[in-house]
Amino acid sequence: MSDSVAGVLTGFDCIADQHSEILILGSMPGVASLKQQQYYAHPRNAFWKIIEALYDIPADLDYQQRLILLKDQKIALWDVAHQCVRTGSLDSNIKADSVQVNDFKALFSYSEKIKRVYLNGGKAAELFTKKVLTTPYIASLYLQCTQLPSTSPANARLTVDQKIAIWQQIRA
Repeated sequence: MSDSVAGVLTGFDCIADQHSEILILGSMPGVASLKQQQYYAHPRNAFWKIIEALYDIPADLDYQQRLILLKDQKIALWDVAHQCVRTGSLDSNIKADSVQVNDFKALFSYSEKIKRVYLNGGKAAELFTKKVLTTPYIASLYLQCTQLPSTSPANARLTVDQKIAIWQQIRA
């Protein structure tokens, strides 16, 4: 998959179980993540560094082990978009009318303990607010939704340490 080719992209399955209490949502995996079939696989994405700082899950640990340990912390991981059209990895390149959101009704029915949703960046917050929170079932859940700064390397206005300081609130 080339960075310069636009096409319909399909995201990953949700990482969650019935014990999940926190949901972290991105918008849609970037090119590096899609190639490797791993959430936040770009080496300069700060997500796993932040998780390491907050939960002591080593960023260099085997990916499947990181997911297990994340679930042990009662954290679910997913993206707002199930499918979309985008050129490259930038959220700003997502064609708004192409976004098909994931099945959040199924997720919240399965993982009933999730009450806190943390949105990884502005595009995730925008998509979730416009396309998910407006549905009657999701609106009835009274979720606590918080936008956090994007962990993407494209969000260079904050250092990793600054992002960690802001992301601390997911531990509250």
